[in-house]
Amino acid sequence: MTEVRALVGKEYGRVYAWDPVNAPMARQWCEVMGVAHPVHGGEGLVPPAMLQVWCMEGLHQNNYPPGSTKENPYEALQLIEAQGYGSVVAVNSELEFARYLREGEKLYYTTRLDAVGEEKTTGLGTGFFVTLVMTYFSQREDGDEQVGTLLFRVFKFRPASAPAPKVKRPMPGVSDDTRFFWEGARQGKLLIQCCKACASLRHPPGPVCPDCHSFEWDALEASGRATLYSFVVMHYPEVAPFDHPNPIGLVELEEGTRLVAQLVGVDPAKLEIGQQLEVEFQQFDGDLTLPQFRPAAA
Repeated sequence: MTEVRALVGKEYGRVYAWDPVNAPMARQWCEVMGVAHPVHGGEGLVPPAMLQVWCMEGLHQNNYPPGSTKENPYEALQLIEAQGYGSVVAVNSELEFARYLREGEKLYYTTRLDAVGEEKTTGLGTGFFVTLVMTYFSQREDGDEQVGTLLFRVFKFRPASAPAPKVKRPMPGVSDDTRFFWEGARQGKLLIQCCKACASLRHPPGPVCPDCHSFEWDALEASGRATLYSFVVMHYPEVAPFDHPNPIGLVELEEGTRLVAQLVGVDPAKLEIGQQLEVEFQQFDGDLTLPQFRPAAA
């Protein structure tokens, strides 16, 4: 860490803004952030919290205007990473404003490595808190004016080696209306609610028939044969313990009602509306049984 600590206090040169402070960008930022009133403090003034936005690189990495520094203000982080502290998490960000910005001002900022803490052990792992301070200036003919600062602190760490906990599938909500369905699934039966008065089927289960409003119902054991009525394929976010990509189908049973279920044994890229499916029951975590659907045997 001797080489890293020798960098504390080092100033890194200017990073310029592509565009001057302008109302269209302020309006778009406010819209994204949910700020109701784009103009602050009077006509021609923009939200102070936008300070960091004006000098950002844009869509492409390191896409800064001519004249911007070629130095890497994150060299201390790279040196720490080379010692095995490969993970990073932002800890806090503190903005300070000297005044409101006005339309037409052109900004730049410089960066200073403010501090590198002693090695710390946290719940995330063992590593170092690193603090950078960016100072923002407005370009003026009579001398550049400091308009604000950004303190940005990260924790550069080696992750703790504790084993990841096993993630279980979430249990369904079971009520008096749905209990028969989940008990049937544990027995390998696909049970659908059937109105005793008008014989219409309904799923998900409910206390009253939506067609004739009768409260009397029975359970019909479906054959498990179905067609794919519609589907989606979930890619992101990847949530444990589900496989990804994760195809979910709106399945139409041959009895005439539909339900939502996970599709298994399929290539998501080859799913087709109307293809034939059949139910199978899978047990998870020892106490959860789910009806899932796979392509029917020829």
